[in-house]
Amino acid sequence: MSRPKNVLWIMCDQLRFDYLGCTGHPVLKTPNIDAMAKRGVRFSNAYVQSPICGPSRMSFYTGRYMRSHGSHWNGWPLRVGEPTLGDHLKKIDVRNVLVGKTHMAPDIEGLKMLGIAPDSVIGVHVAECGFEPYERDDGLHPSNRPRPRYDAYLREHGYDAANPWEHWANSGAAEDGTLQNGWLLIHADKAARVPEQDSETPYMTRRAMDFIAASESDGRPWCLHLSYIKPHWPYIAPEPYASMYGADDVKPAMRSERERQEAHPVFAAYMDMRYSRNMSRDEAREKVIPTYMGLIKQIDDQMGVLMQFLQQRGLLETTMIVFTSDHGDYLGDHWMGEKDLFHDQSAKIPLIVIDPSATADATRGTVCDALVEAIDLAPTFIEYFGGKSPDHILEGHSLMPLLRGETLVDWRKVVFSEYDYSMQDVRLKLGQPIERCRLFMAFDGRWKYIHASGFRPMLYDLLEDPQEFVDRGADPSCSDVIARLQSALFDWALHPKGHITTSTEKIAAYASQQLQVRGGILIGIWDEAELSAIRQKIGIKEPNS
Repeated sequence: MSRPKNVLWIMCDQLRFDYLGCTGHPVLKTPNIDAMAKRGVRFSNAYVQSPICGPSRMSFYTGRYMRSHGSHWNGWPLRVGEPTLGDHLKKIDVRNVLVGKTHMAPDIEGLKMLGIAPDSVIGVHVAECGFEPYERDDGLHPSNRPRPRYDAYLREHGYDAANPWEHWANSGAAEDGTLQNGWLLIHADKAARVPEQDSETPYMTRRAMDFIAASESDGRPWCLHLSYIKPHWPYIAPEPYASMYGADDVKPAMRSERERQEAHPVFAAYMDMRYSRNMSRDEAREKVIPTYMGLIKQIDDQMGVLMQFLQQRGLLETTMIVFTSDHGDYLGDHWMGEKDLFHDQSAKIPLIVIDPSATADATRGTVCDALVEAIDLAPTFIEYFGGKSPDHILEGHSLMPLLRGETLVDWRKVVFSEYDYSMQDVRLKLGQPIERCRLFMAFDGRWKYIHASGFRPMLYDLLEDPQEFVDRGADPSCSDVIARLQSALFDWALHPKGHITTSTEKIAAYASQQLQVRGGILIGIWDEAELSAIRQKIGIKEPNS
């Protein structure tokens, strides 16, 4: 019997596109991830649909833009009934399984309104964003939050504390044993108290392997979303990764004084955020970035463990493997910390796709520069499993033609991303009403246009200014470019895929097959002769007289 196809969808949190060996980092070596790129296609122009965890992930998980699924911020639920990848895969008998992070919040009010218990089979499916939660761990566990299973694991291995996640896995210790809180950037250069084998990244790798091993007795194909918590903050790594890199390995900050002097009001407000002020300090960068690199190196080593596990089980021949991130991290570039805005450090992501099919052999080890969006993965997975993508719902495009080396003349010309800053202090600094705290990016591969409600636009020419230092949004010589990308954004905004309850085929048939007349609804017809002509044209026999 042939083995079923599977998908292993690996996502890191806050991993920049340029912090891998295969994407050109001058110091950080990632041989296992680089080997994955040699087995598949690396997409060099992949962008998220929102540069922050929750909305970005909801776009990945629904295959729809933020404007369509409505989850604009971390902790904002997807409404009950919003179709997810899990819903689409369930129809073709594919398990959609989670190990790690999702940032999903349940629509408790919607479940309550429909009389669905959150802990019921349907309730769990909805509350977990269409995933079967083998082990969910959203990765941030201050003491006032529900405790993860990982806490119990740590205690079982002797790391007891009121909050083992924070006190062991994400804090260091001074020489006198005093706890050094890993939340604080000043301690980013300290080693985590927990040994490497018991830290979060290898723990999640083992949990993924546990599922894969257990799934063999089930026999159904699966899509496993292995979602790592790192290199997202708290920026702290176990040894040997904590000491693997130092200040000399930190690339110079990519920023200019002109950016601060001529900053757009929204950009200026974000530069003034606490995390941006701190991460703009060389002292902070020299503590945080070596640890960030160490955490990535740990992930790369775990990719080696995971790929060997799949090879031993004979799964590499039938498993599509995807490696990506939910967004980037400014790390002090552009005088910024965190993510939020649309510079490539934030909105561009690494994306490697390995299709084991023979039809993809010609593209192995290649780099594709087509404009790709995070929402393209959902239709890709459905097509890989042999299903038909519900095009009236999904707003992305399957990557399968690109993986097979097909020439596409009608591939997208512009990618879009959105951001809602109404939950941030920036709204108060700018005095913006909640409903107008919106940013929209339209990028055509050269020009990156950003619409900022209530303000002038931002514009960057990545051909002449690849570092995105010069904002030309107020440059009269760029008026034609601005008008063109405004028009593209306007057209995109006016045409969401809102027909989620009615398929394209059904809509098309209604007019082309004259279903109204076939159903006996005879509107506006003059006489029997006209009716007879219509019936004859659409192939309906005249009723017996």
